Amino acid sequence: MKADNHTGLLTKNKIENVTSEDILQLDNYLEAISAFEKLTYQSVYVIDYAEMKFEYVSSNPLFLCGHTVAEVMTLGYGFYFNNVPEKDLQLLDLINESGFNFFEKLSLNEKKLYSITYDFHLLNKVGKATLINHKLTPLFLNSEGKMWKAICVVSISANKTAGNAAIHRHGSDQIWELDLTRHLWQKQVKPQLSERELEVLRLYAQGLTISQIADKIFVSPDTVKYYRRKIFQNFGVSNIVEALSYAVNNKVI
Repeated sequence: MKADNHTGLLTKNKIENVTSEDILQLDNYLEAISAFEKLTYQSVYVIDYAEMKFEYVSSNPLFLCGHTVAEVMTLGYGFYFNNVPEKDLQLLDLINESGFNFFEKLSLNEKKLYSITYDFHLLNKVGKATLINHKLTPLFLNSEGKMWKAICVVSISANKTAGNAAIHRHGSDQIWELDLTRHLWQKQVKPQLSERELEVLRLYAQGLTISQIADKIFVSPDTVKYYRRKIFQNFGVSNIVEALSYAVNNKVI
């Protein structure tokens, strides 16, 4: 296990104080997590920052990396040290520290409105790496306003490299992207698409071809290509797979 060089992952948000009032928040909440797992193709798990363990791990194979659910539950944080490349562990240290620094500056009433997303590699049992997208948002805070439990959702990343850390505020067009060089969060505004561009993107998401989209919205294929280029420019991507991933991750569609 490679824990010694990554104390930030283990200590940054370590919860020391959980009161009886904090515990009243729970009320069989894992039943809701289990129900959610049945509705998504993505991997779902819950982190408990008081115990520094995984409290729930779904059976989706992507996050398991060839392990059983029981094995991942037993490994807890050790799962990261065993199944994330060293270079990406260093990246997670930075994202973890920067993310919690951002979170700690928010007001108590705001904290549950924010989520963070980023990409890193997972290694399976034979050492093959898969780039995944990892989303995390608070489930419960303790009485001091620290993140006590968080729900995480894991899916295949459409990006080409690890990183791409961004913080989102629910119900807002604001995004904060992490500058990995300066270790600073830079505020951005979510790109806006026209109604026609949104329509084209949704039809792509349904698996339609350029010709089928053109027939559907009564335009020429060249016009569909024009809208597609505009979408790529707005999102800063180079292909439709990246565009759809960006749209989903940023709740554009």
